[in-house]
Amino acid sequence: METKPGARWWESSVGYIIYPESFKDSNGDGIGDIPGIISRLDYLKDLGVNLLWICPLFKSPMDDNGYDVSDYYQINPQYGTMEDLERLLASAHSLGIRVILDFPLNHTSSMHPWFQMALKDPESEERGYYFFKKGKVVDGKLLPPNNWKGFFSTSAWKNVEGSDDFYLHIFSEKMPDVNWNNPLLREKFYEIARFYLDKGADGFRLDAVAHLAKDTSFADSSLPKEKDGLVYDTDKFSNRPEVFDYLRMFKDNVFSHYDCLTIGEAGGCISPEDSLKMSDRINGSINMVFNFDTVWNNGNYNSIGKKDDEIVTDVLSLKRNFMRWYDVCHDKADMPIYWCNHDHPRVVSQYGSVKYRNESSKMLLTTMLFLYGTPFIYNGDEIGMSNVTYPNVEDFFSDVGTKNDVVSLRKLGYDDETILTYLRRTSRVNARTPMQWNRSTNAGFSDGKSVNPVNDNYLSGVNVQEEMEDPYSIINFFQYAISIRKDPLINDQVLNGKLCIVDPDHPDVFSYIHDGSSKLMVISNFRDKDVYFTFYYEIGDLLLHNYDGVQIENHIIKLRPYESFLIKLR
Repeated sequence: METKPGARWWESSVGYIIYPESFKDSNGDGIGDIPGIISRLDYLKDLGVNLLWICPLFKSPMDDNGYDVSDYYQINPQYGTMEDLERLLASAHSLGIRVILDFPLNHTSSMHPWFQMALKDPESEERGYYFFKKGKVVDGKLLPPNNWKGFFSTSAWKNVEGSDDFYLHIFSEKMPDVNWNNPLLREKFYEIARFYLDKGADGFRLDAVAHLAKDTSFADSSLPKEKDGLVYDTDKFSNRPEVFDYLRMFKDNVFSHYDCLTIGEAGGCISPEDSLKMSDRINGSINMVFNFDTVWNNGNYNSIGKKDDEIVTDVLSLKRNFMRWYDVCHDKADMPIYWCNHDHPRVVSQYGSVKYRNESSKMLLTTMLFLYGTPFIYNGDEIGMSNVTYPNVEDFFSDVGTKNDVVSLRKLGYDDETILTYLRRTSRVNARTPMQWNRSTNAGFSDGKSVNPVNDNYLSGVNVQEEMEDPYSIINFFQYAISIRKDPLINDQVLNGKLCIVDPDHPDVFSYIHDGSSKLMVISNFRDKDVYFTFYYEIGDLLLHNYDGVQIENHIIKLRPYESFLIKLR
């Protein structure tokens, strides 16, 4: 795939996120795999995407669905072989599709040989690859070195059995954090990156990059303690100044020597200004930064105890969040734009409506697709896949983070009915159910039993085959909308025409204009009811619309539930 020197090819890309375990199974074992992805490359090309981000494929005991890597130089056998990966890269490239791999950098699996050696020999080189600290004895009881709480609802420290040593893990206890302050450890990751870039990978999504640096004083957090005596203080291990140094060294040693795309996952803790330190086109170390600021703008996060009807999209917050990133970054950095990934609930269940699945799915795509940046679609959004309604709390236990949350919530006194309501809204499992290809067994995903049961709505038309046969379906709308975004003139205007929000104080409508020689305007109703929007513009061409007809009178547009327009203005 030829690229002009210095060209940022991702500017003309539409990305697609694949969660391999649940995308397509080729051998009937109930687990998606690389040959399954290869078998759907023509589908992806026809959809219009030309950039894939594939979640981790490395060898792993799968404590956290592949983000716990036990060998970076081997492909997880349940996904295939290294030869399968090479075939995937070659096949994708032949279709004009680039592939970036998910690369966990903050931690390894506790089964990784490095960590096993670190446990076996405290004097080994590998011991320095991780964070080991002595515990403290209080009233005769051995306690962790400090009061830090990790992301998975437990102490960030795990005792090494038979000793007073603890190791740091801000995620699962089976995922010990690595020490990026150690130059020997850094060189190991440089070697891994070169290995896959030399094989033809087009870059990496750098997992949990915001957490590579820790407060190495390891002092207790002074924030208020929770009931368990722990403190969830992300300042101790998120977006610390040393992160920028580590990424600069990675660029100097590896990234600058390849025509590759690097996207850092910085979670919901980073500011646009700090992200610019990472991704500035001139001085930055990576190309783009994923943030979570527009993922939970409906009060869903930590919403245990709330009723479903209390979860309402905060359109004002969405607009403010998009613009605070745009205002800081658009002249200086490229940005990825997305609604969700494998770590979040399905977007149609977050910001849309299952009742208005068709209308809201199309509205959400239109709103996102024409904002500044490189858009990423999560697999299944193109057919309106939604959250699951599993009957039992334990049905969500395939995800270690969710399982730990349930343990904590039960200790806090919440009953299972309340917890189940919460999981149906928020669990990561909602995004990890099998891709729904057709009406056959397991929605055509596999002949075997899948890790997470398929959503039953595949029998109600929410599947690729049936939607392809309907000219007014979500998937056909996606295909057409993507073709518009990839038009060079439209793409140039989206990236370079100044973006401004229209009526920023409207509580229900997300509308914006890209200025330029011709103006592009998006108008989207985020509500399941009619709303009204003042309109003083002259329509030149209606490029996208998820309803028939325009209801406008005296400069007032009546927007039906989840109605959305892409308009070229005169």
